Amino acid sequence: MNKNQWEIFSNFRQAFKTQINTWQLELEKAEAFGLLTELQKESQVYGHTPEFPVETPIVYNTTLDAVTQEDEIKLIIVGDNPGKNEQLADNRAYLVGQAGKLGDKFFNDSPELGINFRKNVIILNKTPVHSPKTKDLAYILNEAKKSSQGGSICRILQESQVWMAQKTAEFHQALFEAAQNEEKPQLWLVGYGELKKAGLFEGYKQALYKKYFENTENSKSCFDDSFLVFQHFSMNRFSIDLKQFQAENPGLPLKSALTALGKKHRKEIFGC
Repeated sequence: MNKNQWEIFSNFRQAFKTQINTWQLELEKAEAFGLLTELQKESQVYGHTPEFPVETPIVYNTTLDAVTQEDEIKLIIVGDNPGKNEQLADNRAYLVGQAGKLGDKFFNDSPELGINFRKNVIILNKTPVHSPKTKDLAYILNEAKKSSQGGSICRILQESQVWMAQKTAEFHQALFEAAQNEEKPQLWLVGYGELKKAGLFEGYKQALYKKYFENTENSKSCFDDSFLVFQHFSMNRFSIDLKQFQAENPGLPLKSALTALGKKHRKEIFGC
C-alpha cells in the first residue's frame, strides 16, 4: 500500500476495533450481553446445529491486525456474519470455516487473478454479531424482542449493519481513489439471499445503496467494475454459479466472466 492507502486502512481498522468494543460495552451496560450469548446458544438447538461453546458473541476480525503497509489490498470480500469457527477465541477471524476454505481454494486454483486469499484480501461481514448459521439471526432477533433487556440487542443487530455498510463503502472507495501504481481494489459482496426485501440484511443493502448509487460524488460509472455481487462460497455455490455462467458465455476470460457475473447479480439485487 502507498502511504495514503496505509493511512486509510489503519484508520478503518482502528474505527472497526473501537466500534466492536463500543457495542459490547453498550450491551454490558444494558445487562444484555449475557442474554445475547444465551440466545446464540439457544439458536444452535433451534437451528439443529451440533452444540459448541459461544466464546465471542460480537467478533472483530483479528486478521486485520496482521496487515502491514507492505501488503497490497486487491480485494475486499464481504460475507454474512461470523459463524461457529469465526467466533472461537482461538480464531476470532472471518471466513475461516468451510466456506473460507472453499474461497481460498478458488483463488489458489485461479492464479491468473493474482490474488492470495490470505494476503491480498480484506474480509468483512454485514454484521459482526455471531450466529451458528446466518438464518439463526432471525431467531436471536425474535427472542430478544420478548425480553425487557433485548432492545439493545435488536438495535445493535440493525445498527451494526448500517455501520458496516457505510464504513466498508467509504473504505473501499477511499482505497480505490488513493491507488497510484497499485491495483484498484474491488469489493465483492458474497452472499445476497438476505439482502432482499424483508431479509435479515435489508438494512445493510439500503445503506450500501446510498453510498454507491445515491452519492453524486461517487457515481456508478466510477465503481461499475469494482463493486460486484456473488453467491456465497458456502456449499460451493460461488463456484457452481460461476461455472454455469462460463458455460453460458464461452470464451470469456476468468476476470471478464467474474466482472460480468458480479454486475449481473448486482443488477438483480440493487437494480443498478
